[in-house]
Amino acid sequence: MALLDPKDWLSLHGGPAEAVEPATGEGLASLTLAAPADVADAAAGAAAAQRDWARRPYAERAAVLRRAGDLIHRHAAEIGEWIVREAGSIRGKAEFEIRTAAEECYEAAALAHRPLGQVLPSGAPRLSYTTRVPAGVVGVIAPFNVPLVLAIRSVAPALALGNAVLLKPDPRTAVCGGHVLAAVFAEAGLPAGLLHVLPGGADTGRALVEDPRVRVISFTGSTAAGRSVGALAAQHLKRAHLELGGNSAFLVLPDADLDAAMSTAAWASFFHQGQVCMTAGRHLVHASLYDEYVARLAAKADALTVGDPFREQVHLGPVIDRGQLGKIDALVRESATAGVRIAAGGTHRELFYRPTVLADAGPDATGPGSVGASPAYGQEVFGPVAPVRAFATLDEAVALANESSYGLALGIVTRDAARALDLADRIPTGLLHINDQTVNDEPVAAFGGLADSGTGSRFGGEANLDAFTETRWTTVRATPAAYPF
Repeated sequence: MALLDPKDWLSLHGGPAEAVEPATGEGLASLTLAAPADVADAAAGAAAAQRDWARRPYAERAAVLRRAGDLIHRHAAEIGEWIVREAGSIRGKAEFEIRTAAEECYEAAALAHRPLGQVLPSGAPRLSYTTRVPAGVVGVIAPFNVPLVLAIRSVAPALALGNAVLLKPDPRTAVCGGHVLAAVFAEAGLPAGLLHVLPGGADTGRALVEDPRVRVISFTGSTAAGRSVGALAAQHLKRAHLELGGNSAFLVLPDADLDAAMSTAAWASFFHQGQVCMTAGRHLVHASLYDEYVARLAAKADALTVGDPFREQVHLGPVIDRGQLGKIDALVRESATAGVRIAAGGTHRELFYRPTVLADAGPDATGPGSVGASPAYGQEVFGPVAPVRAFATLDEAVALANESSYGLALGIVTRDAARALDLADRIPTGLLHINDQTVNDEPVAAFGGLADSGTGSRFGGEANLDAFTETRWTTVRATPAAYPF
């Protein structure tokens, strides 16, 4: 039996839209976007439904989450096709999303059973303790790149802990990042009114952040958009958990085994066309290995196939749309003008951008017609581009890694793990992977970045308890207390 019914996608009031396949430009289904008035209606309904949901036994909430995980597996073929076609994902990436989304549900089900407070000492004759209580209505704003996972990682724990959720998926992936979850949770037995899917633009997002019934915002997206969301949330005195962009460093130390490292290096920059916040945006390679590293990475890039992931067996699919393609290509072209050498790629056909290796990248790149620093090295590209730069000493490697205002992920390749740990202590990031690449995520692990990459590890594992509950202090006396007046 099919999971999705397109008739359910037409009940909003923000105007018509279409789910589009980036690989072909073909329309996949008709949609309706959410208007700000839809947000207000959804928030009112969610607030009413949440009060009863929070009082349900924890085992009942956990059971809904477990059934949702089972249903994601049961409908994997249908969900996977949407991820491949709507998000431009290769099949392996779609399988990863389905597996991880189900695990997020199972992990969230376990949250409902966790201890929710502490007994505290008190100087008065009373029982003193804290409890975690649901935040109320949670607003989730999710992006297009890993649409199912980056929505469910907030939706599932928020529901498990007794909250209601308003989910605003990116309108480019409204089905696999939104309507899929509505259908899964409805079939899993989630009571009506607890999950509302509201695909829309900036006006819908603003309404979601501003609505007084929404008490917590979970946002994943660009740093620029995250700053706006954070500022707006602060004006309305509500918490905003922000998981933002990155320009992660991938350090290759002089003792690295290049035979073992090249697959890791290519995956770090080219997985899902580089449209991942954790993508390695700066390959920092010891000078003794630099020339060989560039040549090997370029050969690896040239050997990868790019094409329609639904109809072909490929390594990379299309980027999401022409706007993103234009940004990627402009950053590569401007970097070449600044003196960077294009060792591989740098070309595209329609939305299919070749995996690209940029040699001699860095903030001091110069050349004929130089425009200064190479932008593909200094900025988040969000495309399949691997800028490579040499370093001479470990101190220089640390300095280069710390040049970025981002602080999301760090990968280090070396035969000496202890030295890598010591080096990492000098490079502040939210995520660290030694002898692995930067694109890693598991539901049991706290996830998040520092500085321009966000407000810390706010998603995953026990971090979800802090993200989606409030702490209440309670005291209980046997008789009323006496005071001086």
